[in-house]
Amino acid sequence: MVKNILLACVLTAAGGYLLGSILFGVLISKVMYNDDVRNHGSGNAGLTNFYRNYGAKCAPMVIAFDMLKAVGAVLLGNYFLGYLLGWGAAGKYFGALFCVIGHMFPVFYGFKGGKGVLVAAGAILAVQPVLLPVLALIFLVCLVPTGMVSLGSITMAAAYPVLTLVYSLLRGLPTQDVVVCTVGAAIVGGMVIWMHRTNIQRIRD
Repeated sequence: MVKNILLACVLTAAGGYLLGSILFGVLISKVMYNDDVRNHGSGNAGLTNFYRNYGAKCAPMVIAFDMLKAVGAVLLGNYFLGYLLGWGAAGKYFGALFCVIGHMFPVFYGFKGGKGVLVAAGAILAVQPVLLPVLALIFLVCLVPTGMVSLGSITMAAAYPVLTLVYSLLRGLPTQDVVVCTVGAAIVGGMVIWMHRTNIQRIRD
């Protein structure tokens, strides 16, 4: 049984991490523009830098693929840890967490990736899709008056575990599931906020 648990964890972690390590902002910039988005602007591989350098034409492709890889990682966790071992939501968050880690520190790109906002959004879409429109609204409320994408991303990441806790309680989930979902959301949201630490300093300044 222990071997099965270890194998399931390794497969989920490895699969999620490798999916996260595929940086579609870099791939699409190379395929569509014969360029590398990391050579411009902030040097980041994420959507914001991609959009600022190449415009809106291919940005939806980056959004879609970065979110879908997170969905794939959640499905891996749901199968290996949820379906086979009965871990439920914990398996989904386990896959999502390693996908976020892979996106932030991709093995294919020298461990320098994006800030994980789209990947986190994809994980939310797969785990708790009802929360995504609310979080998107929070993002827009911060973005529209300030023009600061980072502020919207940070606020959205901070709100995610709070909304998860409220939603889990309203659904009447067992205490164990409430704890797992809230802690999982807090870890994912916390990682996104940590990747924005330099932005936080600029906002404070």
